[in-house]
Amino acid sequence: MSEWREIEINEIVASANTGLDAIKRAPIVENNTGIRCMRIQDVSQNKAYANWGFTKVEEKNYEKFQLKRNDIIIARTGATVGVNSFIYSDLRSVFNNGLIRIRTNSNACVSKFLYYHFQTGNFRSFIESISGGTSSQPNIQINVLLSYDISLPPLPEQKAIAEVLSSLDDKIDLLNRQNKTLEQMAQTLFRQWFVEEAREDWEEVKIRDFVKTNTNSANKNYSHQIIKYLDTGSLTEGKVEALQEFDFHEAPSRAKRLVQHNDVLLSTVRPNQKHYGIVKNPVENLVVSTGFCVITCEDIDPHFIYILLTTSDMTEYLHSIAEGSTSAYPSLKPKDIEAIEFQLPPDELLQEFAEYCKNAWDKINKNQAQIRTLESLRDTLLPKLMSGEIRVKL
Repeated sequence: MSEWREIEINEIVASANTGLDAIKRAPIVENNTGIRCMRIQDVSQNKAYANWGFTKVEEKNYEKFQLKRNDIIIARTGATVGVNSFIYSDLRSVFNNGLIRIRTNSNACVSKFLYYHFQTGNFRSFIESISGGTSSQPNIQINVLLSYDISLPPLPEQKAIAEVLSSLDDKIDLLNRQNKTLEQMAQTLFRQWFVEEAREDWEEVKIRDFVKTNTNSANKNYSHQIIKYLDTGSLTEGKVEALQEFDFHEAPSRAKRLVQHNDVLLSTVRPNQKHYGIVKNPVENLVVSTGFCVITCEDIDPHFIYILLTTSDMTEYLHSIAEGSTSAYPSLKPKDIEAIEFQLPPDELLQEFAEYCKNAWDKINKNQAQIRTLESLRDTLLPKLMSGEIRVKL
């Protein structure tokens, strides 16, 4: 470790600045014209570049605030203060005033190494200490951020550490993309067989004819003392971000719904945020939020209902119903979902679709198990590599 040195990051940063103040909220302009703009939610929700909003920017500001390869972006304010992102290539985009951009001096620091340093628990604790902790609007001052101390190894070791962690992230990304492709293929097949090639003589039915909703809830006699809890914000487009662990009697009041294999979960609040998924082989003590409608399919394949309820057209339709609700925020009732009509395909076509989906989701589940293993390995290695407790052989 003698060749490692303790430094403040201002010694290895070529430049650090906040984004363009004139576009603090990055208004989306009409007809998707202008320049894409990265916002805090694009970082915190890990949104793809294609999903960022557009804004109008003067040429001089575009050049000054353009995002370029190896830039590190950090949220400087709000509930997700400190979350960060790495820019892998030059982008036709700018970033707004809610973000800080850091560019390292390539002769002193490998940018990806510093990015991974910003993923450590030490950095998160530092951010909490300088951002006002639990205040209503925490924020980071650049000069304070640049005073953060890190242990910096020589450049070759920085590169090697970054490559180890990047290889794990690349594999995780590949598996996530495979899962996305498998779901998209199922959606394409659904659209072709049950929408484009639907026959007029197929019977018009309602979802409630084939499913039950919210059938099981945990009461005071629930058998598990410790529960795994899934809230609506932790499930997006079929992907579970995290399960929280609670003593059942100290869990959030919404921790009430019980689920079983192949139940479909659909958030009843703001359907356009796409908090939905299909349950596969849940742990015995899994409890989900009452913010979900839990749909148990009795006489139809659950994958059919899942895809039916999560197409872009259906999401838009459900959100329009939710916006017409009398509650304080856009929300659905189970009966709104149960009342949805669809044309019932022949049994043999449904069975063929069910067989395809079973194979697809079996592969998705295997990938998800591998993703969890890789994430656990990465999260274990990260602090040890960054502290020098584990060294990379050069």
